[in-house]
Order: sequence, then structure tokens, then C-alpha cells
Amino acid sequence: MQTTVTSKGQVTIPRDVRQQFGLRQGVSVSFTVEGDHIAIRPASSARQAAVSGFGLIRSQRPGVPADFDVAALAVEAP
Repeated sequence: MQTTVTSKGQVTIPRDVRQQFGLRQGVSVSFTVEGDHIAIRPASSARQAAVSGFGLIRSQRPGVPADFDVAALAVEAP
């Protein structure tokens, strides 16, 4: 496979290669020089590194103000 570098330094990654490595629009890639050639790899992202899934779901509720005092919710027992 062969492609041409544009005047802006851009190249088109062939569709078969993009599909094989899961490269979609917006995915970051990293370049490394290995001897006499260049290697391009998908960059690891925080999303890929998150094994637990914590923080991946967004709430539909409005956020809590930064100055919210939790102690104000406590009610003294009679």
C-alpha cells in the first residue's frame, strides 16, 4: 500500500488498515521512529485504560454546586 504526503504533512491511511486497527475519526495515533522506518500505532487513551468503567456514565441530573454543605441535610433527632 502506498500513499502521498500532502503539503500539510497529512496522509490517508488505507481503509483496510483503519478497519484492522480500529482507527476511526477522532482516534489519536502515535508515531515512533524505529531504526530506518516510522511506526504508527493507536495511542492509548484514558477511555481504553479505564478497566473499571467508573465515570463512563453521565447523569441526567443537574450537578451539585461546589459550595453545597452536606451537613446542612442532617436533621437533629428528637
